[in-house]
Amino acid sequence: MALSSQDIATNLAAVDTRIAEACRRANRDARPTVIAVSKGQPLAAIEAALAAGHRVFGENRVEEAVAKWPALKERFPDVELHMIGGLQTRKVRDAVGLFDVIQSLDRPKLARKLAAEMTAQNRVLAFTIQVNTGEEPQKGGVVPSDLPGLLSLCRDELGLAISGLMCLPPADEEPSPHFALLVKLARRHGLETLSMGMSGDFEVAAALGATHVRVGTAIFGPRSG
Repeated sequence: MALSSQDIATNLAAVDTRIAEACRRANRDARPTVIAVSKGQPLAAIEAALAAGHRVFGENRVEEAVAKWPALKERFPDVELHMIGGLQTRKVRDAVGLFDVIQSLDRPKLARKLAAEMTAQNRVLAFTIQVNTGEEPQKGGVVPSDLPGLLSLCRDELGLAISGLMCLPPADEEPSPHFALLVKLARRHGLETLSMGMSGDFEVAAALGATHVRVGTAIFGPRSG
């Protein structure tokens, strides 16, 4: 059952409260930005979050985002839209045209395609590099040992604005070591953005230094697709 507008507003406030408490316990002054993951959610749910004042959203699929977000971004020009799912090179044109941040940059071919498309569209996006902290073969992301080479390509050759790193820990493992590894890698390479933590573990991520958490179910309830 779809949540009401009041339910979604209440959930957003509850997530903020839980983050604040996690940061307080960890003696963190800065709180992470909540990316409301609207994958599979109807327009009414997104509009409820917008009506509650939320402006940072994440989508996993380019085609779904293209169907929903152009009209919403016209109505709410201060929205910041993040691509958080795997990005195929054939969908780069649409992604560059719509998103403000690509969080799932993870390979040289994609980096080159994104750089060329930004030039073609005269758009400037921000990026995080997705790190496969668990080195899972079925999952996107660069393995930690290959991160320096990809960073060098993106920064030095292509001039991409790499703000930080993103990870998605293995589902069957404790997330804390993966978050700690991401923090270590970011510090080593002088990167500030740390996108880590989802509905099941965003408080852990907040305590360990996340600057962005990606929260869907805790805000919108179960996805419809």
